[in-house]
Amino acid sequence: MFEDWLFHVLLPLAAYAVLACAALAARSDERGALFTVGAVALLLLYTGIHNAWDTVTHLVFVRHEQEEKQGDERDG
Repeated sequence: MFEDWLFHVLLPLAAYAVLACAALAARSDERGALFTVGAVALLLLYTGIHNAWDTVTHLVFVRHEQEEKQGDERDG
């Protein structure tokens, strides 16, 4: 449950907050702001890949369990 909150809410929220701070800091430190934007992009990419993998594995296992239940009902 905590993992869901972390990857679906907390990490994206933190990434967008850091991105907003980087936008504000871009006037004084362009190079640092660009590296921050790159880091935020990697964090969002990582969370997106994790969430997609989590969704696919959930669907595979839930569908597998549903097919087994339907097979048991047909046999029984």
